[in-house]
Amino acid sequence: MFRTEISIPASTITIDHRSQIMTIGSCFSDRMGQYLLDHKFRALANPFGVVFNPVSIFQLLENAIDLKPPDPTGYVQSDGLFKHLDFHSDFNGHNVLEVEQSIVSVVEKVHSFLKDADVLIITLGTAIVYEYLKTSQIVANCHKIPQKEFKKSRVSSTSIYEAFQKLYQSLSSFNDGLQIIYTVSPVRHIKDTLIENGSSKSILRCSCDVLTESFDQVSYFPSYEIMLDDLRDYRFYKEDMLHPNITAERYIWNKFAETYFTEKSLSSIKEWQKLRKAIDHKPFNPKSDLHQKFVAETITKVDQFSDRFDVSEEMNSLKQQLR
Repeated sequence: MFRTEISIPASTITIDHRSQIMTIGSCFSDRMGQYLLDHKFRALANPFGVVFNPVSIFQLLENAIDLKPPDPTGYVQSDGLFKHLDFHSDFNGHNVLEVEQSIVSVVEKVHSFLKDADVLIITLGTAIVYEYLKTSQIVANCHKIPQKEFKKSRVSSTSIYEAFQKLYQSLSSFNDGLQIIYTVSPVRHIKDTLIENGSSKSILRCSCDVLTESFDQVSYFPSYEIMLDDLRDYRFYKEDMLHPNITAERYIWNKFAETYFTEKSLSSIKEWQKLRKAIDHKPFNPKSDLHQKFVAETITKVDQFSDRFDVSEEMNSLKQQLR
C-alpha cells in the first residue's frame, strides 16, 4: 500500500439529476461546480466568482436572500476599470452603473435559484481577511489596491460560528429544506506564507467540525483531507505545486459522487460520458454519408436522455450538422 485512503461516512444527503445545487467559495468551488455542470446536474457554479474568506461568503448569501443592492461605498477603480470590494474582479465596468447592473443581475439570479435549491456547497479557502480602512468593512477582494489601505487579520472560529449562525437562520426561513455541505479548499495560500496557511486552514477545519455538530442540515466533505493525506504527492498538483491537477480533481469528484449521488445518477453519468465522446467527435468530412448517419444515430441516443436531464444544447449542436 502506497496511500492512505480516506474513509468517508455514509451521507444522509442524496443528490440526483433533479436536485438543484449551488456552489460558492474558493476556486475549488469553481472546479467542482463545473464538474456538476459537465455531468448535466442542475447547478449554479460559484455565481459571485471566487471568494476565499467565510465572512464575505456568508455576507454574499445574506445579501442574495434579502435582494440587497451592493454597498455604494465599496466601488473602487483599478486597472482603469470600476470594481466592487465585495465581489470578484469579473464584475467590472467603465462606470459604476455598469458594475452595479451586473451585480444586481447575479444577486437576483442567486436569490431565485437558492429559493428552490436542494444543496448548497460552501468551500472555505482562508481564514485571513482584509479590512478596508476607509469603511472598516471586511472585503472579498482587494483588487490590487495598495496594501496600506487594508488591515490584515485572521478571523476566529468563534466569529465564523456567530456569522454562520445568523446566515443559517436566514437560510432556514428562506428555504427550510436546504442541505449545506462544507468543504475546505486544498489549495495552499502561499502569499500569506505556508505557516500562516497552516494556521488558517486549521481554523477553517475546526470551524467545519463545530458547524456540523451544531446545525442539523450541515455536513462536511473531506476534500482537504483527500488531497493532503490520500493524494500526498506532488504528482497530483499543477506546475505551481499549489493547485490540484486534473487527476486529483477527478479523484476527488469521484469520491464526492460515491458519497452523495444516487445509483441511478451514477449510472446515468457513466452512460453520458460514453455518449459525450460521440457528441464531441470532430469528423474529417462532415458532409459525408457516413458522418451524417453517425449524427442521426447520435441524435437518437441523446434524445433517450431527455427525460433525465436537459440535453437541448447537445441536440441543437448535432442537428446543425445535418445536411
